[in-house]
Amino acid sequence: MKTTITPIHEIVRARYAKVARTSTTCCSSSAAIYPEDTLNELPADIGEFSLGCGNPIYAADLQPGETVLDLGSGGGLDCFLAARRVGSTGRIIGVDMTTEMLERARNNSTRLGFPNVEFREGYLENLPVDANTVDVVISNCVINLSPDKDQVFREIFRVLKPGGRMAVSDIVTNGELPESVRKDPDAWGACVAGALDMKDYALGLEQANFEEIKVQPKSYSDELLHAVPIGKPFSAIITARKTN
Repeated sequence: MKTTITPIHEIVRARYAKVARTSTTCCSSSAAIYPEDTLNELPADIGEFSLGCGNPIYAADLQPGETVLDLGSGGGLDCFLAARRVGSTGRIIGVDMTTEMLERARNNSTRLGFPNVEFREGYLENLPVDANTVDVVISNCVINLSPDKDQVFREIFRVLKPGGRMAVSDIVTNGELPESVRKDPDAWGACVAGALDMKDYALGLEQANFEEIKVQPKSYSDELLHAVPIGKPFSAIITARKTN
């Protein structure tokens, strides 16, 4: 299936190409996301280049020998952290649509000497990965950038092996965003306008045939969720499993 390139794709691509060239972070700092000892595993310029909103590596509970797919792999930070955990018998595949990010990630991988990490150019809606070949799918603040999240969920399900799992960090909302925000091009690139209501996120995964779906807010307990303002974006860890 050929991906239909939309204006949203182009807005997002331009924003993150600039981020790759200028070496600036665009979301939370790495220190606010990962434990300090985790970042110490990598050179400072790689460990500090954060594009995420959470820590999917922890949620994924990666095991030696697993094949891991990172959606929207950026400069490669989560891929490199994952590679440490799956070991030499494991495999890491990063997918990104931005040429500048891929170049940065590949250069970083060469520096670090990870023979089991590769980066592929592609879109989340049409992953360049064979069906039933991946143990774990991770992603960090990227799925919200897609204009067709239901197709992304179907693609995740397709590439996962039976029994495989996903663990992603993403921006969601409590209630629908105002229309003015949803139609703002800058808000799309800033990981806001494309955020789904957390219930719609879970429903989309259910309709893609996932089971054991959990949407766990990063900064709010379940008891405090009712106090979150309607339409307020926040970071969450989303996990689910392909059981057959």
